[in-house]
Amino acid sequence: MTDEMTISPLPPRANPELFGHEAAEEAMLASALSGRMAHAWLIGGPQGIGKATLAYRFARFILSGAVGNGANPTSLHVNPEHPVFRRIRAGGHADLLTIERPWHKDDEKKDEGDRRRRVGDLPVDEVRKIAPFLHLTAAEGGWRVVVVDEAERMSRSAANAILKVLEEPPPRSLLLIVANNPGRLLPTIRSRCRKLTLSPLPESEVTGYLARHAPGLSEGDRLAIARLSEGSIGRAVALVQEGGLNLYRVLFELLDDLPRLDIAAVHRLGDQLAPPAAEQAYRTFAGLLEQWLTRLIRSAAQGGPIAEVVPGEADLMRRLAGSGRPGLDRWVEVWEKTHRLFDRADHANLDRKQVLLQVLLGLEAAARA
Repeated sequence: MTDEMTISPLPPRANPELFGHEAAEEAMLASALSGRMAHAWLIGGPQGIGKATLAYRFARFILSGAVGNGANPTSLHVNPEHPVFRRIRAGGHADLLTIERPWHKDDEKKDEGDRRRRVGDLPVDEVRKIAPFLHLTAAEGGWRVVVVDEAERMSRSAANAILKVLEEPPPRSLLLIVANNPGRLLPTIRSRCRKLTLSPLPESEVTGYLARHAPGLSEGDRLAIARLSEGSIGRAVALVQEGGLNLYRVLFELLDDLPRLDIAAVHRLGDQLAPPAAEQAYRTFAGLLEQWLTRLIRSAAQGGPIAEVVPGEADLMRRLAGSGRPGLDRWVEVWEKTHRLFDRADHANLDRKQVLLQVLLGLEAAARA
C-alpha cells in the first residue's frame, strides 16, 4: 500500500464536502426555508460518517444569512471563500459556540489534519456556557448557534444543563446535538429535538473518497479499507493514516493458522506493538481484532455470504464459527473477554505484549474447543 500518509482530511468545521446524506440535508434545508425551523436537532449515527460535518454545514448556512434574503437555495452549501465560512473554519465566529471533548494532552499542538485523539467526557463547565451564550444578542444581528459534538459523552449534570435550554429555547437560537449513540442521551433531551439518523455510507462512496484523496492506494486496497470502515469515511481515513490494512493482514495471517497459533509470530507482534511509540498501532490492532470477532459472530448468527477484506477470510470464518448455537455462544464469550481485557489494559496501563498474548491465546483455546 503506497502513499498511506498522503491523505489529510479537513476537520468538520472546515470541510465543505458532504457525502451520501442528501436526504438529511434536504430535510434541514426545507425546515430552514419553511419559517418554522426546529430550534434543536439531534443528529445521530455511527462515528465518522459525516454527522459533525453536516452540523457545521447547517450552522454555516444559517449564520451566512441564506434564509430570508430573497434567495432560493437548493442546498446548505456555503462557498469556502465566504466570510462566515472562513471565520467558522478559524474558530472565530462570535455567534457560534462549539462544545467538544478535550484533546489528549500529547495531541494538543498537532495540526488539524493529523490523526488526533479526544479523551474524557464533555466538560460540564463548557456545557453550562450554552444557556448564557444563546441568550446574548447575536453579534451579527441574526442567529446564535451551538454545536455539541459527541453529546453521549455528557455527565448527568451536563445533560441537565442542556435540558434547561431545550425547555425554554431563546428566539433565533439553534442547538445542533451530534451523537454517535443517541440512545445514551436522556429521553427528555431526545424528545425535545428533531431527530435525524444518518446511515453508514455505501462502499462506493467510501472507495470514491479514497480514490480522490489517497490516489496511491490500489483499487483492491480501497475496497478492503472501505469494507473495514463499515461505511465510515472517518474510519477509512484513520485506517489509511495508521496502516490499518497492513495490520489487519498481519492479524489474518495469525488467525488463519488456528486452531494452532504461531507463538513466535505472536511474540514478534507483541514486541512491535508494545513500545510507547507504537501506542496508536496497538490501539488500531486491538480495534481491528475486536472488529474481526464481531464480524465472525455476525456471520455465524446470520449465515449467508461473507464480504471478504482479505482473500480466504470467508473460509476461515466458516471454519471457526462451526454450526449451531454452541459455537456462536463461545465466540460471543470470547468477544466479551477480549473487550474487557483491552479496556482494562487501557485504564490500568498493563503491559501491552502480555495483553496481546493473553487475548490471542484465548482465541486459540476457543478455536480448539
